[in-house]
Amino acid sequence: METIIFATKNKGKIREINEILADMNVNVVSMEEAGITIDVVEDGKTFEENSMKKAVQVMEISGKITLADDSGLEIDYLDKAPGIYSARFLGEDTPYPEKFKVILEKLKDVEEKDRTARFVSCIVAAFPDGRRLVSLDTVEGIIGWEPTGENGFGYDPIFYVPELKKYMAELSSEEKNAISHRGKALRKMKELLKKEL
Repeated sequence: METIIFATKNKGKIREINEILADMNVNVVSMEEAGITIDVVEDGKTFEENSMKKAVQVMEISGKITLADDSGLEIDYLDKAPGIYSARFLGEDTPYPEKFKVILEKLKDVEEKDRTARFVSCIVAAFPDGRRLVSLDTVEGIIGWEPTGENGFGYDPIFYVPELKKYMAELSSEEKNAISHRGKALRKMKELLKKEL
């Protein structure tokens, strides 16, 4: 069984990827489980640059195939902010309910048609032999009016998916994996990995 490192400390992401790659003969472990403690500086200008940097640096330390993702929320009314700064918006240690409050305040008088937003996920696989795989996907929605739902993580409670008539944080993990930006990007990556492993 091939061990693949996912360059994240986020347990929600590890759970998501293990669910999606469950039928492949791979064991996905976090950086923590692999004993890697570096903090990669995400100074890229795009989701792809950031995920490439994380995947390559962790792969160079571990010598193993490494996956990394960079994902975030783009809000059209805010010129696609917070974008690549989603996790660091208002500071990395700022709790998400505080981030929601600021975003919802900025959008308080904005009509539904102008509240369009998307989650973006870019996943990179870095192989020790120099091969690189990239998959990118999105899920479209709108920014809701108040945080709703208990599931998921990050900005899920303020992201409303019109076709499901639910907030992302109201979805079960199966429902979320089926439509989420990361779920779609991971399934694309899974197909790419099947050809390479």
